[in-house]
Amino acid sequence: MSKIQYPQLQSHSTIGVTAPSSGVDPSRYQWLEQTRERLGATGLQVQFGDTVWTQNKAKSAPAAKRAEEFNAMIQAADVDLIIPPWGGELLIELIDQVEYDKLPCKWVMGYSDLSVLLLAITLKTGIATAHGTNIVDLRGEETDELTAMWRPVLSTKAGGSVIQRSSSCYQKEWPMDSGPSVFKLTEPTTWRTLLTGGQQAEGKLRLEGRLLGGCIDVIRHLIGTPYGDVAAFREAYIPGEKLLWYLENCELNTADVRRSLVQMKLAGWFEHCSGIMFGRSPANRPVENYTIEDVYTDLADELGLPIVYDIDCGHVPPQLTLINGAFAEVEVDVDAGSGTVKQYFR
Repeated sequence: MSKIQYPQLQSHSTIGVTAPSSGVDPSRYQWLEQTRERLGATGLQVQFGDTVWTQNKAKSAPAAKRAEEFNAMIQAADVDLIIPPWGGELLIELIDQVEYDKLPCKWVMGYSDLSVLLLAITLKTGIATAHGTNIVDLRGEETDELTAMWRPVLSTKAGGSVIQRSSSCYQKEWPMDSGPSVFKLTEPTTWRTLLTGGQQAEGKLRLEGRLLGGCIDVIRHLIGTPYGDVAAFREAYIPGEKLLWYLENCELNTADVRRSLVQMKLAGWFEHCSGIMFGRSPANRPVENYTIEDVYTDLADELGLPIVYDIDCGHVPPQLTLINGAFAEVEVDVDAGSGTVKQYFR
């Protein structure tokens, strides 16, 4: 049996910024420079790749160029971790061009379309990856407590553990002018739970297992490919252990979420699973009167598993930094609508 490999962020590291999905429009170049300045003041250097500065036809560059830059940057001795500017649409075009057999033990962090790459790396290599903030979201003069946890989480040593707590408020809409703080956190956060039969949990709900997940819109497309072999990952790296899935929805209506979850079930992704967590979503549009709560109820009944939803994950910030491959203990205080996630790097 192989073990999960955990990178570790050092205090004076260099972040490589490449765009395996979408690059940045010239009107947003100042965001990149602001990010370089903010992170530089904390001891972190930022190195931009060429793909960051281009964007055309729903991608930063042709797949071969994006893959070449990613492979070169993550293998470079002077780059310590990779954080792309943000997600996008077509990262999957290069998923078969990543040099998995040459990947060093370095962090790759992001979300949205980036979760395709994150999940594929962990499943193929056993190297832990970080589902968390994008680089441009670190450009503000001020950072909320949960977003700021990306650094303590990535700095945790192998064998160590780290705790994150749910936010007090979340952002309802993306502001055009962010001001000193990138996010405008105005809406009270409430983590919710659902058991079989549509019942709510009482008191405190506890879940534990090895984390895997990402944006459901895109990671579903790994099913049936060599880059989405969850069963092989379990056998090679975590035999006998339970999975704890976290999923978030960017653009899908409720029927499409349902179809995607059924496909995951039929592909065996939910076998040996202790529960499923869903992030808040700006989508989740009902089809007729089929709501997202109906989707979660159907899934809980079919799998016989507890569901936690509206957690801090995905396109409605702020969000937890969740580590693919880490062992997690999740506790939800049902009455308070709050929760904690303790991750063990073992």
